[in-house]
Amino acid sequence: MSLNFDRSLEYLKMLIVVGVLVLIGQRFGYGIAIMPALPGMIIVILISFLALTIKDSFPNLKFPAFAWASLTALILSMPFMPTADLFLKYTNEVNFLGTTTPILAFAGISVGNKIEKLKKLSWKVFIVAIAVFIGTYFGSAIVAHIVLKLQGII
Repeated sequence: MSLNFDRSLEYLKMLIVVGVLVLIGQRFGYGIAIMPALPGMIIVILISFLALTIKDSFPNLKFPAFAWASLTALILSMPFMPTADLFLKYTNEVNFLGTTTPILAFAGISVGNKIEKLKKLSWKVFIVAIAVFIGTYFGSAIVAHIVLKLQGII
C-alpha cells in the first residue's frame, strides 16, 4: 500500500476542474444555481478522490475506482446511516445528467489519443459495438415496457 502525493494532487486538480465544468454546465443547461449545488459537488469530488486513492492504494485488488465511489456513496446514503439525510440533501442538488458532458468529453479525448490502436483492432470491433448498442436498446425497451405495463400506464 503506497500513496503517491503527486498523483493524488493531479487527481484532485482534475476532479476540481470537472466539478467546475459540471456546475457551469448545470447552470446553463438546466438552470440550477451554482451555490446551492456547490456543497453536493464538493461531496461528489471528495468521494471520487477517495475512490481513486483507494484504487491506487490497493493495486493488486482488481476493483475499479468507479465501483469504490459507488460503494462509498451507497453506504453514505443508506437510510440507517447518520450521514444519509445530509448526504442526500446536498447531492440531490447536483444534476447527475449534467455530469455526463465532461465525462464524455474526456472519454472522447481518451479515445482520440488511441486511434491508431483502435485501427489495429479491425472491423470486428464495429460488429461487437453494434451488437452491444442494439442489445442495450432492446434490453432497455423491454424493461421499460414491463415496468410501464406493471404500473398500468400502457
